[in-house]
Amino acid sequence: MARILLVEDGRDSASQLLAHLHGAGHEVEQIGDGAAALERILTAPPSLTLLDIVLPRAAHAQGAVQDGIDVLQQVRSHSNHPIIMLTARTQECDRLLALDMGADDYVCKPFSPREVVARVNTVLRRHAQRLGAERPSGTVDFVGTPGMRGNVSLEGRPLALTRRELLLLRALSNDPGRVFTRSKLLEAAFPKALDVNERAVDGHIKNLRKKLANVAPTHDWIRSVYGVGFSFAERPAG
Repeated sequence: MARILLVEDGRDSASQLLAHLHGAGHEVEQIGDGAAALERILTAPPSLTLLDIVLPRAAHAQGAVQDGIDVLQQVRSHSNHPIIMLTARTQECDRLLALDMGADDYVCKPFSPREVVARVNTVLRRHAQRLGAERPSGTVDFVGTPGMRGNVSLEGRPLALTRRELLLLRALSNDPGRVFTRSKLLEAAFPKALDVNERAVDGHIKNLRKKLANVAPTHDWIRSVYGVGFSFAERPAG
């Protein structure tokens, strides 16, 4: 059982989701404004937060917390607490903004409550795996100074990577399963470049995939998420 915080001001619209979360064995608390939700997450964090983007501005918030994006941004400055955004904003730019700012997932309204429960369970498992080990897995090992050419192995076999490829692999493999937008990967691989297009990431990812496949060809290590970016997929245990 996990403790879920649902940040949503409409109790009627949330009733089906609450019922399905309770039916899946989760304990759920609902809060209707962003300021109260932020205080709850930072002082007594639940297992996971389902966070609506559009929230009423609380009178006591003095403009500090206006919506779910504000809550997400302030939480991310303190912790990696699992957050799934729930919103009626369906445009790609809204999804990319939330993911860029560190949301673990993004679900558009209207949604299937069963799908939300499935996504909750997936994010909880992924978060538990991150907490369960100092490093996500022994799949990828980095040696020496971060960002230097080479110095990386996959399942014990050395990889000959360029500096950009190594930085991309480090970012992806340090948080397996998380979907990284191209802009986030651009920041990781080109931290000082101001005139590099996001599509430059695609070429480096293509070369990186080939090198990973040469070492371990039976597994698809880097997966594309259409319209968003890429994620690193560990080899299933056993």
